[in-house]
Amino acid sequence: MNSDTCAGSGTQGPLPARTGAPEGPRGWTSVVVESPIGPLLLAATAAGLVRVAFHAHARTAAGEREALAARLGGPEDATTGAVAMEAAGEALDRYFAGDGELGAQPLDWSLVTGFQREVLRVLAAEVPFGAVVGYGELARRVGQPGAAQAVGLAMGANPLPLFVACHRVVERDGGIGGFGGGVETKRQLLALEGVLPQPLF
Repeated sequence: MNSDTCAGSGTQGPLPARTGAPEGPRGWTSVVVESPIGPLLLAATAAGLVRVAFHAHARTAAGEREALAARLGGPEDATTGAVAMEAAGEALDRYFAGDGELGAQPLDWSLVTGFQREVLRVLAAEVPFGAVVGYGELARRVGQPGAAQAVGLAMGANPLPLFVACHRVVERDGGIGGFGGGVETKRQLLALEGVLPQPLF
């Protein structure tokens, strides 16, 4: 199976479509931070980190912010979510320095619903730094053993890559699978976590 795209890349469209009843406007803020895998857009609400996007160069970041304004119902407010975002940035610095797991960050799950949210919550809770899981096994863990393809779709709907580590979901035959941030980015992350050898270049 190779349907995992892990929705951290603006190349596939910034965010999943809104589902369910519309909510009122919510305050949010965002920042682009540099990392060893390229610029990352982090966005947070008062509830916690709500969005992480890979390859957040100017055009992609602008598209992500436009999508967030549409989904969260209003323009940016630099004060809302600032504490959560600062904590997330510090956690990323430690992670990329090789200090292990990103730690328990407050997460805002409002951009994903239903089965996809359930799959991502199980992934976040049960697949730690340095471990991997197959699509089928993750489906089994959420009580839907025949839903490996739906698990792949859930990876594609993940608004919080890295913090909800869809790069740790791999193919049953040993292949690393796809990734919205690019296969080489996935390879780098798995190497950082000791799952694969470090790339030669």
